[in-house]
Amino acid sequence: MIGFLLVDKPAGWTSHDVVAKVRRLAGIKKVGHAGTLDPMATGLLVVAVGPVTRLLRFLQDLTKTYVAEATFGIATDSLDADGEVISTQPMDFDRVALESAVAKFVGDIEQIPPMVSAVKVDGRKLYELAREGKEIERQPRPVSIYQFDVLGFEPGEHPVASFRIRSSKGTYVRTLVDDVAQVLGGRAHLTGLRRTANGSLSVADASTIETLETDGVVAHLLSPAAALADLASYVVGAEEAAAIVHGRQIQVPESLAESLVGPIAAVKEGGDLLAVGECEEGWFKSSVVVQ
Repeated sequence: MIGFLLVDKPAGWTSHDVVAKVRRLAGIKKVGHAGTLDPMATGLLVVAVGPVTRLLRFLQDLTKTYVAEATFGIATDSLDADGEVISTQPMDFDRVALESAVAKFVGDIEQIPPMVSAVKVDGRKLYELAREGKEIERQPRPVSIYQFDVLGFEPGEHPVASFRIRSSKGTYVRTLVDDVAQVLGGRAHLTGLRRTANGSLSVADASTIETLETDGVVAHLLSPAAALADLASYVVGAEEAAAIVHGRQIQVPESLAESLVGPIAAVKEGGDLLAVGECEEGWFKSSVVVQ
C-alpha cells in the first residue's frame, strides 16, 4: 500500500487526528502529512501512506492556497476563533482601505509566529509555553505571499472580510490577517480557514473521512508520480533507472539540463516515479529513491 491521499480535513480535527485515522484504516504505521492545518481549519491535507512519506518534504515546499474569513476589531490570544478574546474595539474602514492594506503584504515579507503554534524555541513548542501563560520573544521568519485578494467585505462596528491567499510554506494566515488589521489601526482574528490547494493538488479532488471509511484507503490512493506532478520531470530509460537504483549519478542531455531546476522527478518510461533528486552540472543525483 503505497501512495498519497487527498483528504478534506473536517473542522475540529487536528492533522494528527487525520493521520491516526488513516493509519487505522490502512493498517499501516508509516503515514504522514504535508503541512499542518489548525483544528478549526478545514480543507486539503495531503497524506502519504507507506515509504513515500520520504517524499513529503517536496510537497511541503509547494505553495498553499487558502480561503479565509476574519473579523476585525476583536483579538484573541490564538489569533483565531478557538482562542480567548483579549481585546475589543470598533474599527471604521471601508473596502478600499482594506484592499490598500492587503496590498502591502504581497511579496516577500517577514512574520512573527504566533505564541499558539508548533514552532520550537529552545526545544519547546510555543503552544506549550502559551499554555503555561508565558509569552516569549520570537524571531521573524521570511515567507512569500503570491496572491492576497479580498473576496468579500461587510462593514460595521466589527467588519468581516473574506480573502483568497496563495503563499509559501510556513505562512501563518492568522498572523497575516492580524498584521493587516494593525495597518488599519486595530486587531483581528480568523473565523474561518480552508486550504483549497497544495501546489496543483486541489481540495476538489479530496476525499472526506466518511468516504475513506466507506470505500477504504486503497480506492483513493494517488500515485507518487501524480502527487508530485508539480516537480520538473525527467524520463529515464532502463539503464539509467538501474543506475539510479544502485545509487549512481546519471548524465542528463545538455539540451535538457538547463531546464531541470529545483527538485526533479525521475520518471520511468511507463510513467512511474523512480526517484527525486537534483541536477548539478549536467548530472542527476537522487536524494530519495522510490523503487
